[in-house]
Amino acid sequence: MTAPFVPQIALYRQWLADKRRLQFSSYEEMRLWSIREPDAYWQSIWDYFDLQSPTPHRAVLAQRRMPGAVWFPGSTVNYARQVLRHVEAAEAAGVPALISSGEDGVLRDTSWRNLRHQVAALAIHLRKQGVVPGDRVAAYLPNIPETIVAFLATASIGAIWSVCAPDMAAPAVIDRFKQIEPKVLIACDAVTYAGKRHDRRGVIDELRRALPTVAHFIRHGDPAADGNLRLADILATTSGEIDTFEPVWLPFDHPLWIVYSSGTTGLPKPIVHGHGGIIVVSLPLNVLHNDIGCSYAENSFGERFHWYSSTGWVMWNCQVNALLGGTTCCIFDGSPGGSKDKPDWTTLWRFAADAKVTFFGAGAAFFANCQKAEIDLAASGDLSHLRALGSTGSPLSAETQQWFTDGFARLSAINGNPAQKNIRWANMSGGTDFAGAFIGANPELPQVPGTMQCRILGCAVEAFDDQGRAVIGEVGELVCTEPLPSMPLYFWNDKNHERYRGSYFDTYGDNFDGSGRGPVWRHGDWLKINADGSCIIYGRSDATINRHGLRMGTSELYSAIEALPEVLDSMVVDLEYLGRDSYMPLFIVLREGVRLDDAMKARINKAIETGLSRRFLPNDIFAVAEIPRTLSGKKQELPIKKLLLGQAIEKVINKDAMANPGCLDWYLAFAQDYAKRSV
Repeated sequence: MTAPFVPQIALYRQWLADKRRLQFSSYEEMRLWSIREPDAYWQSIWDYFDLQSPTPHRAVLAQRRMPGAVWFPGSTVNYARQVLRHVEAAEAAGVPALISSGEDGVLRDTSWRNLRHQVAALAIHLRKQGVVPGDRVAAYLPNIPETIVAFLATASIGAIWSVCAPDMAAPAVIDRFKQIEPKVLIACDAVTYAGKRHDRRGVIDELRRALPTVAHFIRHGDPAADGNLRLADILATTSGEIDTFEPVWLPFDHPLWIVYSSGTTGLPKPIVHGHGGIIVVSLPLNVLHNDIGCSYAENSFGERFHWYSSTGWVMWNCQVNALLGGTTCCIFDGSPGGSKDKPDWTTLWRFAADAKVTFFGAGAAFFANCQKAEIDLAASGDLSHLRALGSTGSPLSAETQQWFTDGFARLSAINGNPAQKNIRWANMSGGTDFAGAFIGANPELPQVPGTMQCRILGCAVEAFDDQGRAVIGEVGELVCTEPLPSMPLYFWNDKNHERYRGSYFDTYGDNFDGSGRGPVWRHGDWLKINADGSCIIYGRSDATINRHGLRMGTSELYSAIEALPEVLDSMVVDLEYLGRDSYMPLFIVLREGVRLDDAMKARINKAIETGLSRRFLPNDIFAVAEIPRTLSGKKQELPIKKLLLGQAIEKVINKDAMANPGCLDWYLAFAQDYAKRSV
């Protein structure tokens, strides 16, 4: 399968020519139109995707400001309704809504009709428990079809969804859910990961004790005489009421879900997004930029989309968003790399082969691990349906991207899929903050390993220098100068929007440049926009390296170091910019059996010198067992930097937001030793 046969963005561009009489000589010209005329652009998205509302909107962007933009006032929508509008056509075409699997390797299809039935059954049950629009439904569930059903059922009646992954400990979940005071809790009693079954009944007990607002509990798990209502029993209910159920119409800005930032201090920030904003932003991102088509449409028939994620990462939400466009979603629950005793980085590729996945996405760290393991794609099953790859979460190195591109080129010679001769990458960078992407892909533009192809339509993204001026060809702060429909409605229980403003608008506040302009969104990444419009993300702007006046992010250093086969992972922090004597330690994880002797240190320094400059050689190199990472896989550079500067560990690191908090003891001891040496 090589669908889509015509790039989705080409179809949209032709539609603009036919319906709006708009012609563009380049993608950049079309992008500039989309940000300079936001009313025209976002109205075109509404019309192109045939979004429905029984009440007309009075304007597209009624209040053009950040924060507080008002979009499509007067319109009514519903996320679940947009998903379920595809049921009849998809059923007639014989394509499933969901294909799911776990570590047992067994595939399970969920039809569109069955999806609608289960959503209706749970929605009606929730209503009967007194759930009304605005109530919160909290879930402690893994990446399984039932979680998607529970989300859609919640959204269909106007309640607000929030989910935490069951690999999170009780204190971390309580820190999130206690802030939003849920009326309903849906939780699993066990989860399987890396070959082991992990009992979660103790966590459930802690959650129920800590969340006094929960009036109704639903358990997901094996049959047991524990007196609690099972999710499976609710979903299997039948009635005429279920058969005729329809999601309610809601205001465009009605809250859809609450997601949480992985902050390093204080309680996680509960970010609220709206139904309409998520619909109108995710459709062009998935369809036009990522080129993910409707599974029952002729041009993209049989499309099957997979993006590996846990429910604790916003990519779970973005994966589910593909249902808005009628795309079959392929979801996997479990470890992507096997177990510790038996590592296997072909696990997801075998799932992709069995599920006939056409678009395969994952975090950049996953692809890097596959490369390090030197997996054999040809031995991972029939991947002949696959035509595109996607990456996000952290910068994907040019070396890793090229390794996979070469691997699929060899696979193309075996399976005959022409799309794999130079497989397309949809690399993107965005965030939980607005559940979307600022930088991403365009199937019609050249792709260069290590870069992202373009700024996304509708996103007024710039790289600002130290004076707040937009620059090209230089590394600067990633900012967005115009509002987006999916930017947060607000943070939950955020008095006077203080945390919201402080998170994004303090750096470039009202009239920051003397021009009278309003605040500008600062995202917290280093970005370089090349002359051709392509982009490079260099990591978090607050974890930058500034050596001897030369400023850069950390990803280039990692690319040089991690190209060495002996180095599995690395992290660097730089203390120069804070006024101390320059000190830049490099922490590395070495392949088993490799020693960090003088020869190995010389190889690392030579790689940095060859790939970058002697200016960026570290002061010291230390072998460590693990690099601290967040739940979404990002390296914890800034917290470790603050730790080395003498701040208390409890103030700089939220252990509950970490994937591997056990590794912190080593870094704490190192920081204490460094403090003694630097006196």
